[in-house]
Amino acid sequence: MTTEMIFSLVGGLGLFIYGMNVMSDGLKAVAGDRVKRLLEILTNNRFLAILVGTVVTVIVQSSSTTTVMVVGFVNAGIMNLFQAAGVILGANVGTTITAQMVALKVDHFAPIFIGIGMLMMLTAKKKKTKQLATVILGFGILFLGISLMSDALKPLRGNQVFVDTLISFGNNPVLGLLAGLGITAIIQSSSATIGLLQAIALSGTFNAVDGISTLAIIVPILLGMNIGTCVTALISSIGANTNARKAALIHLVVNIAGSIWVMILLLIVDFVSKGNNPIYYFIQDISGYTMIEGVRVHDVTKEIANTHTLFNVANTLILYPFMNPIVRFIDRLIPDKTELDEKGPHLDKRLLGNPAVAMGQVVKEITRMGRLANKNLHSSIEAILHKDEALVEKVFRREKLINDFAKEITQFLVLLSNEQTADLRQGRVMDLFSCVHDIERIGDHAENLAELAQYRIDNKVSFSDLAVDDLKIMMDLVEKVCYDVIEGFEQEDSKAALSTIKIEDEIDAMEEKLRTSHIARLNEGVCNAPSGIIFLDVISNLERVGDHATNIAEYILN
Repeated sequence: MTTEMIFSLVGGLGLFIYGMNVMSDGLKAVAGDRVKRLLEILTNNRFLAILVGTVVTVIVQSSSTTTVMVVGFVNAGIMNLFQAAGVILGANVGTTITAQMVALKVDHFAPIFIGIGMLMMLTAKKKKTKQLATVILGFGILFLGISLMSDALKPLRGNQVFVDTLISFGNNPVLGLLAGLGITAIIQSSSATIGLLQAIALSGTFNAVDGISTLAIIVPILLGMNIGTCVTALISSIGANTNARKAALIHLVVNIAGSIWVMILLLIVDFVSKGNNPIYYFIQDISGYTMIEGVRVHDVTKEIANTHTLFNVANTLILYPFMNPIVRFIDRLIPDKTELDEKGPHLDKRLLGNPAVAMGQVVKEITRMGRLANKNLHSSIEAILHKDEALVEKVFRREKLINDFAKEITQFLVLLSNEQTADLRQGRVMDLFSCVHDIERIGDHAENLAELAQYRIDNKVSFSDLAVDDLKIMMDLVEKVCYDVIEGFEQEDSKAALSTIKIEDEIDAMEEKLRTSHIARLNEGVCNAPSGIIFLDVISNLERVGDHATNIAEYILN
């Protein structure tokens, strides 16, 4: 290969991948919240999960992207392994659409698509029109890349070394499989590798191969590509939790199993048919013919696309009944362990590629953080009332976890706020920042209450029965308002928010009333000074907790 050919090939491949990414970004923007809704309707119905995996992959134009998203969702606790298995099968089917588009051979119209896309982008005023323009522009760039690659590869038709290499792949399928696997693992995109293979077909190089079926060369390479595309998901699962690693492994097992049964089937049919494989003839028949430099030849570009589609559809149908045993096998292969990240926040940066889903996961994690703060509030109140030192220790340990939540959610929100997409509402993000701060402050006040409980235990401070009764009433109100507002936050319940604001007025009035009455008891000598100081600090912290709950209620109303 000459230097000029290498540069043209690399440039064409770069344009193809860039065009695919531009088109993917445009499709995701046009789809908007639909991707989120598609993922939300997932149930244990695996057929539905396959359908969703197919549709999402058609939108994002990459099975690797979908599988990496699945790994992120499993890591975040949004999706279980059985749902993930279905989506992965669907993703393998959805990724074949790119090859089918290339097989349309509209590369001559690539400049027209680019021109229309740019014109729409420059003149459009509506955001949706600009997003559609991005899809058309990406489509044109993708085909321009294919055209550039096929032109660069045309000299290979006369290169006997390259032709002999292709023949060796047909004579030794394992070599072809390894070649497809290696190239895809390097490029990190099976669609790009198949695009490269189709560019070779468009250059007419396969038609220079004599004495062996073109499909005998193509099939092993395609099988290797399907295994190679698993590398992206496996890399993305590094550092993730156990279930996320299992999801990535399911993708690998599904594609390896598919490659094995196809290779065995083709070898058996080849042996029985004595080299006249009817499967190859069937694919050639449905793919038809094309003209290359005035000569009518088999349409290898369509053969590649149809082989890829038929393999992945057949693999999905055959493995569909065996997905439960496969998932259970993976479960036994990688036993679950109690991990720190199962206790802490489940936020995965891979979710940032889909801001609508990321936003939903942030709400889920803020809710978990709020419930932890409520647990601490309850424990600190019980520690004060019953002088329980074990509860004090629990509060201190849990407060560290709450701080971890606050730190990680805040960092994630910063990254999310930088995602300029149609799914994102900056005002909503700012409210979530504030909500995290208020929940953290509730946790801080719970810690203050635990410290007051410890002081009461260490110094044997007692409260009068009247003081305890007063505290219980206020504590019950504060606990109720915090519980209601966190549940209301998760459900975006305006009634819970309005109820919180109303009860907060009662808490403020009660704090003032209890402060006045307790000072009166101090003056009368019913309570001593140490108990008086603790009592006043307790009701002050409780009142502040109510204030922060009210702030969260106002975010809900926004």
